[in-house]
Amino acid sequence: MESYNPVLNKGGNNIKAGLYARVSTDSQLEGYSIDAQKEFLISYAKSKDYTEFEFYIDGGYSGKDLNRPAIQRLIEDCKNHKIDAVFVFKLDRISRSQRDTLYLIEEVFNKYDVSFISMRENFDTSSPFGKAMIGVLSVFAQLERETILERTRIGLKKRAEAGLWRGGGKIPFPYRYDRNTGTLVPIPEQVELLHKMISLYISGKSFNAIGNIVGMDESMVETRILSITNTGKVPYRDEVFDGQHEAVVSDELYEEILRVNKVRSREKYERHYLLSGKVYCGDCGAKYRYQKWGKRLIMYCYSQQKSKPKYIKDPNCKNKRWDTFEVEDAVLEELFKMSLDIDLFKKTFNIATVNVKNELKTRLEEIKKQINNLLNFIASGIAVDETNKKITELEKEKEMIEEKLISSDQKEKDNKVSLDMITNLKATWFDMDFDEQRRIIEHLIDKVVVRDNEINIYYNIY
Repeated sequence: MESYNPVLNKGGNNIKAGLYARVSTDSQLEGYSIDAQKEFLISYAKSKDYTEFEFYIDGGYSGKDLNRPAIQRLIEDCKNHKIDAVFVFKLDRISRSQRDTLYLIEEVFNKYDVSFISMRENFDTSSPFGKAMIGVLSVFAQLERETILERTRIGLKKRAEAGLWRGGGKIPFPYRYDRNTGTLVPIPEQVELLHKMISLYISGKSFNAIGNIVGMDESMVETRILSITNTGKVPYRDEVFDGQHEAVVSDELYEEILRVNKVRSREKYERHYLLSGKVYCGDCGAKYRYQKWGKRLIMYCYSQQKSKPKYIKDPNCKNKRWDTFEVEDAVLEELFKMSLDIDLFKKTFNIATVNVKNELKTRLEEIKKQINNLLNFIASGIAVDETNKKITELEKEKEMIEEKLISSDQKEKDNKVSLDMITNLKATWFDMDFDEQRRIIEHLIDKVVVRDNEINIYYNIY
């Protein structure tokens, strides 16, 4: 880069014209050297009555972007009002990008009252024609931006469709990016940490609580646990594609994560109090609400809350108002009993001792054999119409049994979660944070119905 020339700058700090010249490493092929550009620029600036100059020379720099020392110095001098005009030999000398050229004109030169003149194109932003050309440049620059964006989107989508990570940007936890293959590679230590976070989340810990345990920000924990990339998928905008990378979370586990998240999201607004949204009036059917009453915290029927008519079931409801601790303690007492007596828990939650799944599986195998036998009858031409009718009946029964097996699998999972929650609950309850306690209530308790002096608890029987 050529430094400041005191001979040309006769006015000391009162610099009037900035003369910018650039050649890339292929300067001989471009047809005009730095010296030739300087000579042309001095003559042209003098013809415009400029007599004080400062050279800004980028020798050996491409014009693809503005990451050049002399152009950066030129920008700073414009901002500091050291220059009245900028001269270049040709537009592509200052930049080969229309977008960057427009940025310089609109955000630097015009903004700081600096004229911009290009010799070859006879382009002068101080003239009416030059100002009109800025509008033309804006149109083409916008077209360039949209074209680049569209090409980028197409390229990213094609990579996603091929199961490849898009590259660049932030690599999803718990992977590293292999540039040679374009795929994500699991990092064992991070995979182990991810599964620890997932286990804590499913067991009832909030994102914030997990973050405190593992030393991460709450939003980071949420993003990492809910990322579909963990299942071997590559997301792009609103679409998801099968990835070439290894899944570190099974589809079944991911579905469970989403189910838990859906429940928590739906009930988030009700988490101020332990039994919010769970207590109902046994007289009119309206929900009970929490209310501070002096130093007390009470519950009373929404039908008695005249300011919220949409919740009123019976405006004449006279059901009892309760101190909150009376209802909450009654619920906890029942849960604590079950935590000390697993047989009571199984009886309460109607967990069958007979293995219904085995009976369903046995019947399913029988149906499959019957269908195969009937298909052989059809192949032999024996009672085709009657046989087809029987096969249709068996297929319907088969679908029903398969649905029951799926439901049974989910019930087993839910019951296991319930059992894990209830075990040693009395010993651990008061060491839990509120989110953990609310999670247990949400999973185990369907509703609590109060009437006069009675409290009836209804459980989530899966």
